[in-house]
Amino acid sequence: MKSSARTPAATAPEASVDLGAAPGCSAAAAPAAAPGRVPKPRADAVRNRERILAAAREMLVETGAEAPLDEIARRAGVGNATLYRHFPDRSALVHHVVLYVMDRVTAQAEDSLAEEVDAFAALCRFTHAAADERIGALCPMLAAGFDREHPELLAARDALETAVETLVATGQRDGLLRTDIGVGDLMVALSQLSRPLPGTDCGGADRFVHRHLQLFLDGLRAPARSQLPGAAATLQDLRRKTM
Repeated sequence: MKSSARTPAATAPEASVDLGAAPGCSAAAAPAAAPGRVPKPRADAVRNRERILAAAREMLVETGAEAPLDEIARRAGVGNATLYRHFPDRSALVHHVVLYVMDRVTAQAEDSLAEEVDAFAALCRFTHAAADERIGALCPMLAAGFDREHPELLAARDALETAVETLVATGQRDGLLRTDIGVGDLMVALSQLSRPLPGTDCGGADRFVHRHLQLFLDGLRAPARSQLPGAAATLQDLRRKTM
């Protein structure tokens, strides 16, 4: 609450010596690189990677996991070689798109809680921002062949869950959010309400998403106006294969 080609070098004469060089040192010797230092990626490489991930997210939402990689490269404004230099195959690209979206949604949860006037306003801001990241439409990507137990994915999932749990717990502690709901209820609704209906145009459905999300969010306000059937959904419930 209030409070990111080469041209061959000319061969030097064998007897050529730089008299100004320190004793025992060749004038052509380059300074040794600091051991263990990993070079930072160039700014243009970072920008290209971000453009590819953003374009891939949109294409995967629009056309599914089999979106043409050359079309993703074209939409990102890079060549195919640049795409493959960052992501050697389709599975690597999908993996990193999911991480990209999860990291951005986590940042939305943290920023919302830090910057909004109260926890319910923060919850609303986070939920609408997460929908804009197409988190629901990407859920089908987590199907057969996707490595759900990859260490990077587990770390990203833990960070996201911690951020959203903090958001919900703060709202409940402050008396702004009903206490008979869990984080799982929020994530299920977000996933379902932000996912395009089968057979509909993805872009055309966007105009309904925020309207329906706000209707749902209004139902989370405290005091509750009804009694919910069943028990609050937890994150552990969401991991069970029966759901």
